[in-house]
Amino acid sequence: MRHRGDRVAPPVNQPAAPVAPALSSLASKGLLAIVLIVFARYAQAILLPIAVALVLTFVLSPLVRRLRGYGIADPLGAAVIVGSFVLGVAVLASTLAAPAAEWWTKAPQGIQQLIDRAEGWRRNVPFLAPTPAPAPTRASAARAAPTAAPPDPVKEKIASESVALTGTLLVKLGEAGIFVAATLILLFFLLASERWLIGRTVQAITRRRARVALIGAVRDAQRDIAAFLATQALINAGVGVATGLACWLIGLPNPVLWGALAGIMSFIPYLGPLVVLLTLFLAGALTFDTVGEILMPALAFGAINLVESNLVSPWVVGRRLELTPLAVFLAVMFAGWLWGIAGAFIAVPGLVATRSIARRSKRLRGWVTYLDRGREEPRPMRYLLGLGRRSRAMHAAAVRPAGAPQADSGAQPMRRSPTAAGTHDVAVR
Repeated sequence: MRHRGDRVAPPVNQPAAPVAPALSSLASKGLLAIVLIVFARYAQAILLPIAVALVLTFVLSPLVRRLRGYGIADPLGAAVIVGSFVLGVAVLASTLAAPAAEWWTKAPQGIQQLIDRAEGWRRNVPFLAPTPAPAPTRASAARAAPTAAPPDPVKEKIASESVALTGTLLVKLGEAGIFVAATLILLFFLLASERWLIGRTVQAITRRRARVALIGAVRDAQRDIAAFLATQALINAGVGVATGLACWLIGLPNPVLWGALAGIMSFIPYLGPLVVLLTLFLAGALTFDTVGEILMPALAFGAINLVESNLVSPWVVGRRLELTPLAVFLAVMFAGWLWGIAGAFIAVPGLVATRSIARRSKRLRGWVTYLDRGREEPRPMRYLLGLGRRSRAMHAAAVRPAGAPQADSGAQPMRRSPTAAGTHDVAVR
């Protein structure tokens, strides 16, 4: 019992409860992921050639191994494969150079034509029309010298942006040249030393099961990426041929250029077809006069893309290589934000490789559910939540009062036979 004169002891500071280890580990992993994303964003000039070279190595390394079976050394086989790849790209570029240069020379005149058309459309919109000059009176018109019309801010903005766009384009062309050279050199070294790199990596792993898992994951990734890109190349070639034929029938100049553009950009899901759609709309606006003719190339490509994405690709690609559309869209969006158009190109092959590796790892196997569309449809939600007949019976048993007879919901009620009833009455008497 405390008296009035007693001193009250100061409260002792209790030590704070330690943070949960799981929460601190999750926070550390989140911070590590943010640091890696920021590093990948600012190290694009170094990491992007490495990533593209790795994807191409997964695709082309089986060819080097096949040449090795014929007695050709890996460096020589890598040189042959890289040289053939460069030759094919050069032939395609030379084929498309002439029509692309033709459109490039017509670009200033076409842009001016589009500006004039947009100016006519803009004058019909009240809040976009330029401010008209005040009408001069008769006396002021006789005294004042002829003055120039007020400047149009929209035209000045377009002129300044075109100069800035030209400078940016020249810088991007220089960066693209450095990127292509670095990627080809890395590709040659990776193809020439692929066997040595895998052997050294396997030798550094002590556990035999981990070695087998590593080799299996690498081979699965190579097979899945090669199969996916091969099927996509065939489908996109068909899209390009169909687009070129449609442009030729419509009367759009240089149909080979538009077919090649449609086939190449179709490697980027969702965003690539959108770019082709807008480009064909601009080409139609530069070529034709009526609204129907302007929209015809874009509408033709839209119909071809709908047939390809809803009928051809699901049937040709197959269930094993199918990815969930949500995962594909997020991968393309993230890689495009991270590394631009080159990152969008390698987003889906990288996703295929990630899924192949996750199938071989116990810790990552759960993520395959979100990446792989799978062969079977998911079970109904009532079954997953246990809302079937058994759950209703368990709920009835839990709320049944004590001493009540147990009822079987699935069994039929017993019926007494007449013989049994007569025997029971005799026994009672």
